[in-house]
Amino acid sequence: MAGDFAWRIGLVSGKQFGTPVTQLASRMRVLANFFVAQGVTMAGNLLYGLLCVRLLPADDYAKFVVVFAVQGTVIVLMDVNFTGTIVPLVGERLTDHKLIADYVASLRQLSNWIYALVGIGLVFFFPVLVKNRAWDLRTVAAMVVILLLSTWFMRIGSAYGAVLILLRDRSTWYRGQMISSFGTLTLLLVAWAFHALGPLLAILINVGGIVFVGIFYYFRASKSLGAVGEASPETRKAITGLALPNIPQAVFYALQGQLSVFLITYLGHTKGVASVGALGRLGQIFAVFMQMNPLIIEPYFAKLRSTQLKKNYAVALLLAAIACIGITAMAWQIPQLFLWALGPQYRNLTKEVNIAIGASAVSCFSGVLWTIHSARRFVYWWNVMFSMVLIVAAQIGCILLLDMSTVRGVLLLAVATNTASMFSNVLSGVYGFLKGPRRVADTPKLPPDINADPESTAHVG
Repeated sequence: MAGDFAWRIGLVSGKQFGTPVTQLASRMRVLANFFVAQGVTMAGNLLYGLLCVRLLPADDYAKFVVVFAVQGTVIVLMDVNFTGTIVPLVGERLTDHKLIADYVASLRQLSNWIYALVGIGLVFFFPVLVKNRAWDLRTVAAMVVILLLSTWFMRIGSAYGAVLILLRDRSTWYRGQMISSFGTLTLLLVAWAFHALGPLLAILINVGGIVFVGIFYYFRASKSLGAVGEASPETRKAITGLALPNIPQAVFYALQGQLSVFLITYLGHTKGVASVGALGRLGQIFAVFMQMNPLIIEPYFAKLRSTQLKKNYAVALLLAAIACIGITAMAWQIPQLFLWALGPQYRNLTKEVNIAIGASAVSCFSGVLWTIHSARRFVYWWNVMFSMVLIVAAQIGCILLLDMSTVRGVLLLAVATNTASMFSNVLSGVYGFLKGPRRVADTPKLPPDINADPESTAHVG
């Protein structure tokens, strides 16, 4: 398997084998495998979204936009970065399946508790958000049920997808995503061909893909682990201890991450909601790069030797900057190419498309920074608080100076928000290199791994 081969050659294990030429060739093959598999998946997802934009009237597409904007917020609230702790906590102990299973069991227990709380909040929040949209009660109730169902399976897919990555089975991870992507695309085309496509059906088809991925990952990861995990206070404490500095930030980002859509949904017109959502679809161009964060970048930097960190950090940021700047420049030079993909309903959004792509580019680069810093435990309380204060200040300024009922106003708000977040992540990196990573004293004490690289475990508290 390509995923297993990647780990064996040291791309994500922290160990080096063979000559430099062999290492480079092997890593290039792994990256090529990633871009082929994820490129195909993301192409299917992007095409699905763009077809929804083109085939659904603006009023109908607005329902699609609101449901998946709220879904993005809810899933972050239900996880609060707990899933992201599995990789750094397991570290080099990739063969200890019982340890991994115990962490997953504790993660599942924590997630169930949070799901109950967030689910109750969703039932009350969603009707208030859409009260100005004149949607009937049956439609709103159906949306709430869909959100509860989809976020449940997204939690499962997230947790057990992380297990597949740890178990070196990225090929299975890719397969689940590809089946879901092209399965939902096929169903969408069939519904359109039979003139049955509507907003709720388009949403349900997408949710069907989410349900499939959650079930597929659960059974494959459980079979691969071959061990039954047991939740315990120790593993729960380790998960919450590592995630704790990021929890306030995760909650904060969950509540304001889709602020643009929420504001225009509550204050603006339905056509404006559809326009913001359609332009957001173009941001998925960056999705293939952002998907590298959990699959390649986080495991790689989590195991990287301290002596190799600065060089690889600089290379990763340079490549991310080239990709982000290149796509943004293309949007500024030929905006009509991007608007053509959205269809004639949105052909007048020339300036807006430039702003939307720019906001997504900043978010993509900031995501790479955050992923590397999280993998190296450059996570500090001061930075979390500073980030939230800076973002709120930027947003208050935009709300006071701009019209939040317009498409352009909420897009500029997104640019300001993402830029403030990126600046905070830059400061976190600078501090991390100067002062070192945060130590985690609450990580369970385990016997030393005789096969572990001393350099790669030097920062485990």
